[in-house]
Amino acid sequence: MEYFMTQKLRLLVVAFALLAVGSRADVPVKKLKVPARFEMPEILVPDFSRVKRFLITDFGAVAGDKEKISGAIRQAIDAANQAGGGKVVVPAGEWLTGKVHLKSNVNLHLDKGAVLLFSEKPEDYLPAVHSSWEGIECYNYSPLIYAYQCKNVAITGEGEVRAKMEVWKEWFARPKPHMESIKRLYNLAQDYTPVEQRQMVNDTAHLRPQFIQFNRCENVLMEGFTVTNSPFWTIHPYLCKNVVISRLKVYAHGHNNDGVDPEMSQNVFITDCVFDQGDDAIAIKSGRNPEGWRLKTPSKNIVIRNLTVKNGHQLVAIGSELSGGIENVDISQCQVVDGAKLNHLLFIKTNERMGGYVKNIYASNLTAGKIDLGVLGIETDVLYQWRTLVPTKIRKLTPISDIYLSNISVKDVKFESRILGQKELPVKNVSMKNITTGKVQEQKEIHENVLDFQH
Repeated sequence: MEYFMTQKLRLLVVAFALLAVGSRADVPVKKLKVPARFEMPEILVPDFSRVKRFLITDFGAVAGDKEKISGAIRQAIDAANQAGGGKVVVPAGEWLTGKVHLKSNVNLHLDKGAVLLFSEKPEDYLPAVHSSWEGIECYNYSPLIYAYQCKNVAITGEGEVRAKMEVWKEWFARPKPHMESIKRLYNLAQDYTPVEQRQMVNDTAHLRPQFIQFNRCENVLMEGFTVTNSPFWTIHPYLCKNVVISRLKVYAHGHNNDGVDPEMSQNVFITDCVFDQGDDAIAIKSGRNPEGWRLKTPSKNIVIRNLTVKNGHQLVAIGSELSGGIENVDISQCQVVDGAKLNHLLFIKTNERMGGYVKNIYASNLTAGKIDLGVLGIETDVLYQWRTLVPTKIRKLTPISDIYLSNISVKDVKFESRILGQKELPVKNVSMKNITTGKVQEQKEIHENVLDFQH
């Protein structure tokens, strides 16, 4: 009888333990109200202020030992996740690691003086994960920091994440084998081949991974840290909802080194960041061709405030991957430092294959020094390498309308606005009010196929 009672007690203990795990609450969230010139939903932000700390050195991390550091970070993330929430702490010092895969209710925290240094070896980012390349989904090398289908996840602190670039720099080139690989991927997407069959890790594709990718995540916070170098796009919120990016310093001057690429993501707030880029500071995207049509998720409700841009192609680019649509973007109180290398403040780019749409874009209270091109650029025939790589198979034009710029001051420009719409589908309703420039080197307005332009 005693034996059966003991067994019954054990079963009850196990049952209660399982019940506790099953009903374990997520970390709490705060509601952030962000003013915007459209109806902006409240953003849910994870709050890790009261969670337990998991120091990576307590899990066996030893400075200089990549394998022990990688394993310790993985174990600390697992422990924090299993505890229902936790802060994985990287202390001061340099810590060489391979890939870092975050989980729900986990905050990767970089103490002041901490440098999380990511290996340059491609094999450290295998096995391949569900990711994307220039708007097309595929299985590729893991982003250096990656979160997939996570909820309540963060990277914070005053430390730094840095990528070693020795091999990735060699992959910047686009030789014929690489071009044939991306052509193959493009055709797989055109044929709606299941993503699991789009395996792109081989000896010739050389599709570089993003540095930080949050893929299909909710309630994402990135705050306070520094990012140095990147194999590809630097920060990529992909199919995410509720994203706050605050007080980051981003330096990346490699090929395709955009700062932040919100793609098919909604309710995004980017504020008080410094960008020193080899490409666009912010590039808003929503999938290429069938990918955007298949996933049917526009990028929308994106607020950008108080940025400082030291270099980059554009302050904000929209496209060229925008097949899912882009709407409700509010950019204000941003500064491009004098002497920065910049093409436009706002550049909207698409082509006859994209479809999608662009509407309700606001930019105001911006300042800049001399700009290589102009304040606003809108182009509808931007195809880059795809023009000669593959033919147009399905033709879908992009409606572009309701673009509002105001209270902008820059020095010398080639033009204030260059808008090159298509005769079949003109760009509609563009307003540029209170725009102050220095010398206009070519022509104030270069417009083709524009209806209802207000100046």
